[in-house]
Amino acid sequence: MSPQKPLRLSLIPQNKLLSYVVILLSILYLFVPVFYDLSTTVWNADSQSHGPVVLAIAIWFFYFKTKQILATPQQLNPAPFTGWLLIVAGLLIYTIGYSQSVYLLSIFSLVFILAGVICNIFGTKIAIKYWFALFFFIFLMPWPASVIDAVTQPMKIAVSYASEYLLYTFNYPVARSGVIIQIGPYKLLVADACAGLNSLFTLEAIGLLYINVINHQAFWRNVLLAVLIVPVSFTSNVLRVCTLALITYYMGDEAGQGFLHNFSGMVLFLTALILIILIDTVIQKIAEKFKIKSLLSSE
Repeated sequence: MSPQKPLRLSLIPQNKLLSYVVILLSILYLFVPVFYDLSTTVWNADSQSHGPVVLAIAIWFFYFKTKQILATPQQLNPAPFTGWLLIVAGLLIYTIGYSQSVYLLSIFSLVFILAGVICNIFGTKIAIKYWFALFFFIFLMPWPASVIDAVTQPMKIAVSYASEYLLYTFNYPVARSGVIIQIGPYKLLVADACAGLNSLFTLEAIGLLYINVINHQAFWRNVLLAVLIVPVSFTSNVLRVCTLALITYYMGDEAGQGFLHNFSGMVLFLTALILIILIDTVIQKIAEKFKIKSLLSSE
């Protein structure tokens, strides 16, 4: 008996559609309670409030990647052994994480389960193509407070210093003590939401997403953009703090802490995305002018 030829995605039997629906409902059954618990606990804190934004981006990117893969003929080589191994490992991690309310493990288990399902249905070669979509879930993980504090404090101090320097350059009456900025009669605390993991993780996620969606063929260009995401994140945070300081200075404390405070967060992410696109455009122009092949997107 001759070995069965790999199937194409376009030839998947329709009678398997019900199985896929059952798999999807099973995943939702396991993880909807996890995300609901996160939305009522961890994600309510300023330092972790990036969670819902990153979750929405992760779901969209998973859909985008699936659509991109389905756009070209693919061969199915299901790997049930690898798939079930990953699923069982994921379920064990999920059981420990959810029973002990260790949400970091609960989210981590989702990566294993999704990878296992993809291996079971499509095979390991296609599962590898989902690596970034699966890696993206790392931005959803609620890290321990000790990790958050260790990363947040230096960033808050650096953002506070840069914001004070920038405002002073434009002759505003500003002074700083640690992470507290005084502008005129008002004092502003540079909190985690303004310069912590909240914005840092989301900006890193948006930057890496941009790189993966654009998918330049030039390897070094992608590496350069990935490295530049860090100063872009820092710059965006400084601009947000300066904006809030000026809003408070001209419009009072209520304006600075009210709707405009939350709106400035949206401006922060928009600013970061614009900066990344501008930097990418500048890299393209420089590469074209000096004919640097390793940075040209067409290479």
